[in-house]
Amino acid sequence: MTKPAGPVITVVGGGFAGTALVLHLRRQPALAQARIHLIEPRPAPGPGLAYSAQRHEHLLNVRSGSLSLYPDQPEHFAAWMLSQPESTAGQPEFAPRSAYGRYLNEELTAALHPATGLPVVELHATSAVAAPPLPDGRRTVRLANGTSITSDYVVLALGNFPPPPPAGPDLRYLEHPGYHANPWAAGNVRRIGPDEQVLLIGSGLTAVDVLLALRQDGHRAPITVVSRHGRWPAAHEPATTPYPNFFDKLAHETTVNGAVAAFKRELRVAAAQNIGWQPVLDALRPDLGRIWALWSLAEQHRFLQHLAGLWAVGRHRSPPQNTAAVAALKAAGLVRMRLGTVREIIPDGPWLRVRVGPYGEADSWLTVQHVINCAGPLLDYNRIADPLVVSLREDGQLCPDPLRLGILTDAAGALLEENGTPAAGLFTLGSSRRPAYFESTAVPEIRRQAVDLAAEIAGRETGEIA
Repeated sequence: MTKPAGPVITVVGGGFAGTALVLHLRRQPALAQARIHLIEPRPAPGPGLAYSAQRHEHLLNVRSGSLSLYPDQPEHFAAWMLSQPESTAGQPEFAPRSAYGRYLNEELTAALHPATGLPVVELHATSAVAAPPLPDGRRTVRLANGTSITSDYVVLALGNFPPPPPAGPDLRYLEHPGYHANPWAAGNVRRIGPDEQVLLIGSGLTAVDVLLALRQDGHRAPITVVSRHGRWPAAHEPATTPYPNFFDKLAHETTVNGAVAAFKRELRVAAAQNIGWQPVLDALRPDLGRIWALWSLAEQHRFLQHLAGLWAVGRHRSPPQNTAAVAALKAAGLVRMRLGTVREIIPDGPWLRVRVGPYGEADSWLTVQHVINCAGPLLDYNRIADPLVVSLREDGQLCPDPLRLGILTDAAGALLEENGTPAAGLFTLGSSRRPAYFESTAVPEIRRQAVDLAAEIAGRETGEIA
C-alpha cells in the first residue's frame, strides 16, 4: 500500500477535547496533506458526555464569552449563540449545555466535509480497542468494528470516565434498577417517579444538575444528599473587571502552606479595595499549572488530602440561578443534607438500604428507591477498564501517575512508558493530563492544550521539533 502524502493522525474520542484538537489540526498549514481519523461511537460527534444531555435546565457553569473553540476568536461561541433559539429573549449569560453541544457538533460536522487545502477528516462511529506500535514508529489503531488504521500519531482524547462504585464489598446494587451509576445516561433521571425516595451521593455541580432535572420533571418527595463536608458549589458573582495577575508573588512558593499564605495576603489587599475573593482566585487561572508544578509530589498529595474539596467549591462555581433554585429547595425542605460517606448499599426488593457514616459518629441506615452517584469521575487509570486503556497499560505504554489523577506525560502530552521515555507517536490531552496541570477539565485549559498539541505535531512534520 502506498504511504499517504501527509501524516495519518488518529484522534480517539470525539468530545470537546477531540473536537478541539481536530479543528486546530486543520488550522496548521504544515498538515494540509494530513488525513485525520476521529474515533467516536456516540451518534452525534462533538458534544461528548458533558454536553449531550438535551435538558434546557442544565446550564454551563462558565459565561459564554469564555467558551469559544478558538483562542484568537474569543467571541466565536457568544456570536453563534445570538442566532440560536435560546437567545430569542436575549442572550443568556449562562447558556444551556445542550446548546454548547450543538455548537461543537456544527463546527465538527463542517470539518468532516472535504475542502481544498485542508486535511481530510474521517469519522468512525465505533471505539478503539488497541494501538500497538509498529517497527517503523507508527501505530496500528484497532477498532471494535474490526478495521485498523495505520497512524503516524495517535491522540487519546478520552474525556472523563463514570465515577467508581461508591461502596463495597457487596456490589449487587450495581445491577439494581434503582442504582444510577451514570446520572448523564439518556433518560436515567426521567424514569424516577414523582414521589419516589431519592438519595444523591455528592453535592457538586453534577448533584445540582440532577436536583434541577428532578424538579423540572415534577419530582415532589424530599431528596437526601450525602456529602462528606456538606459544601455546595459557590455561586458566580456578577462579571467584574479582572483582577491583576499576581503569580510573581507566589512563584517562589514550593509548599501548599506558602502558596495559601501568599493567596491570603492578596485577598487582604483586594478586600481593602472592596474586591471579593472570586476575581482574586480567577486571576491565578492562567498560572494554575505552574503553581501545581512548583510543588513536590508530597506537597501535591497534601493539597489533595486537605484542600482539593474546598478548592472545587470555589473554583468550579454554579450559575446564580442554579444556586438560588437549590436554596429554595432546601428552604422548602425538599433537599436534606446528610454529612458523611456512603459505606454500604444493600438491595432489598425494590428498595436500596444505604449505610451512611458521618465522620466521628455512629453509622445510620437510610432506605430509598433510587441512589444516584453524583461523585466525581474515575481518574485512576489503574482502575479504568476501557479496552484501549487496558491494552496500552498492560504493554507498559500508558502509566498512571502515583497520585491517581491521570496519565504520566512529557511536556508535549506524549505518554511516558514504564522506563520514562516518551511512547512513539502516542499523545493525550484533556482530563488525563491532570497530573501535569491539576486543572485540566475546563474549556479554556483543554482548548490551550489542543492548540499546543496541533502545533507540536505540525512542528514534528516540518522538522522544527525533533
